[in-house]
Amino acid sequence: MYRLYYSPGAASLAIHWMLIELGVPFELVLIDTEARQQKTPEYLALNPDGVVPTLIVDGAPMSESTAILMLLAERHSPGAFSPAPGSSDRAAYLQWLIYLANTLLPAFRAWFYPDEPASAEASEAVGRVALARIEGAWDRIDAQLAAGGPYLLGDSLTAADFLATMLMRWSRNMPTTAVAWPNIDEYLKRMRAMPSLREVHSREGLTDWIND
Repeated sequence: MYRLYYSPGAASLAIHWMLIELGVPFELVLIDTEARQQKTPEYLALNPDGVVPTLIVDGAPMSESTAILMLLAERHSPGAFSPAPGSSDRAAYLQWLIYLANTLLPAFRAWFYPDEPASAEASEAVGRVALARIEGAWDRIDAQLAAGGPYLLGDSLTAADFLATMLMRWSRNMPTTAVAWPNIDEYLKRMRAMPSLREVHSREGLTDWIND
């Protein structure tokens, strides 16, 4: 059985969601980030970076949300949520996962915590750059959905969609949300109708966005 250390609405949401969708047994351990439980010695022993998520896999801790999604997909749905090596969709799948992990995730981190990559005096400039990168990513994803759809890889729902949807949710309180892009808006209507996504919101006590 897996054990997921999570915080409601954090990067752990995509992992929690995929575990529900896969129908595999797991247990949840809530990490109260406001109380800084992620910085306790006990948690740092599992995740030295002091962030969520951490997933216990075969008794060993694993971090990095994108890597966890890839592992779960390959373990439990090879050829479905994770296109098989050598398949026509494999290259696009890897490209989109790494793009989301390397471009959007850091940009959101900079948006939410602009004083981290620079001094407090430069936080406004950091926020502007982060916002531009996030909106540029929505341009690219919207174009991808327009060209293929209904998912990032066309007809196949993959781990990349779990990560992309979670990041789109994070934009809900930004000056321009992801749903301002028409193809993303249609995409999210489909994703938000998934029972597993609605279930993870219920389990984590999240009531905003899912019914928008």
